[in-house]
Amino acid sequence: MNNEKRYEIFRRFREANPHPTTELEFDSPFELLVAVTLSAQATDVSVNKATAKLFPVANTPEAIYALGEDGLKEYIKTIGLYNSKAKNVIAACKMLIDLHHSEVPDDREALEALPGVGRKTANVVLNTAFGHPTMAVDTHIFRVSNRTGIAKGKNVVEVEKKLLHFVPKEFLVDAHHWLILHGRYICVARKPRCGACLISDLCDYKEKNL
Repeated sequence: MNNEKRYEIFRRFREANPHPTTELEFDSPFELLVAVTLSAQATDVSVNKATAKLFPVANTPEAIYALGEDGLKEYIKTIGLYNSKAKNVIAACKMLIDLHHSEVPDDREALEALPGVGRKTANVVLNTAFGHPTMAVDTHIFRVSNRTGIAKGKNVVEVEKKLLHFVPKEFLVDAHHWLILHGRYICVARKPRCGACLISDLCDYKEKNL
């Protein structure tokens, strides 16, 4: 994989989808933070179903904190790991109220200090809510990056660093959305849909499913 191929890959992604975004539904940085926290080891579809009921009732740190863990669980009990997620979201709301004037901080260190917020969640919030050129490497991006040869790495942090280095700057803000969508719908885990792939001629994958 060389820089010319990488440029063409992202050029095609942009041409096909000029304004990509997360499939999580949100109307504020706080709603996004909650949705991403809930999405760990769960589908975006399941999170959207839960937040469609939760957010009309409570969509601020104060309102969700007022629900308490038990009240919040009633809205998110269809999502995996909902007990621990409820505990983390309530604790994060308390920190946002006490330390950040109920605003989601536009700062990695402050985000990662919130309960339930790791590097990947912080990257999603920084990118999607605040427009930072970050790379939230999930299983889809890890697979696509290694399989295609765009950025090979043994772990998510290594892949993240290589993507930030190799992806042309003009594509960085949107790159993680394109890669997630590509991994979710085309470059799937078991049987990649190479015949429907925009970049199959540029990809390094040896076992193409054509």
